[in-house]
Amino acid sequence: MSTLYITQQDATLRKVDERLKVTVKKDVLLDIPMIKVSQVVLSGRVTVTAATVAALMERRIEICYLTQHGKYIGRLQPKFSKNSLLRREQYRAAFDPERCLRIARGFVLGKLLNMRTWLMRMNRKQELTDIADAVKRIKNACDGANQAGDVDQLRGHEGEGSAAYFAVFQHLLKQPDFTFKKRVRRPPTDPVNSLLSFGYTLLTNDLFSAVNVVGFDPYIGYLHADKYGRPSLPLDLIEEFRPVVVDSMVVSAINKELLTRSDFREEMGGICRLTDDGRKKFLKQYEERKNTEFTHPILNQKMTYQHSFEQQARFLAKTLQGELEEYPPLLIK
Repeated sequence: MSTLYITQQDATLRKVDERLKVTVKKDVLLDIPMIKVSQVVLSGRVTVTAATVAALMERRIEICYLTQHGKYIGRLQPKFSKNSLLRREQYRAAFDPERCLRIARGFVLGKLLNMRTWLMRMNRKQELTDIADAVKRIKNACDGANQAGDVDQLRGHEGEGSAAYFAVFQHLLKQPDFTFKKRVRRPPTDPVNSLLSFGYTLLTNDLFSAVNVVGFDPYIGYLHADKYGRPSLPLDLIEEFRPVVVDSMVVSAINKELLTRSDFREEMGGICRLTDDGRKKFLKQYEERKNTEFTHPILNQKMTYQHSFEQQARFLAKTLQGELEEYPPLLIK
């Protein structure tokens, strides 16, 4: 099953028999079996009929709402999981500084090690000194993360590794029309940052769905500080997937010219946005990346990245419930 993205403004989504139809006025834009859809993501002015909402909820298919520019707004989801025992352990660990540190360390090491591995892979042909130095700095950040005495120190080492990584990100891009000076989040001011931010939003949404399926409270995490309305646990779990899913996809899309500068527009205040056509291209690339198969290094079995989101959430559940000693992040080779 896959995610159904609807970006056409003023479109309507409705259920007809056991199929989902997307229409604009009398024109049918899409007609697919409902059984093939695992989630619906709506961008901007998209209407869903009441009967369709009910049918999606009955089939446990979430509806996620984004602005037209890709900012997360909210979601409709089926009834809450009955797994209260897991949530009890989740809350208990969140109030235990030692357990919280051990779990958060797994997320940070997963992110840093995957950044390091991916840079090494990308540098095999170039053999650039700057990238080799960044790899060493990320290794030092990993050593520091292993020795961190509390979550604040851990966050500091995560920041050191991320700074080294993004300092050489420009070297990975082969198209002269795309430059990257530094990570700029809110709002993104260049095409590369725009792609990274949009990709991380989509990734957070997918991990939000995964933790819901497993039975977690998405708003209680271990690495990201608590803040009203912040989905801390999905933000924790996306860390190891950032370089693997989003960063690699962004670099590939640029280097293969699947996206060009004509797919972006500048708005007031220096904000850079994808055009409507550019957003459709990006969503296609993201969906393909999610459905890429790989061999899970721990389970030694084939699965898609989409499947691995839920698998990692289940590893976390097993860790909290005492079935695993440490949370095992997904590490690429």
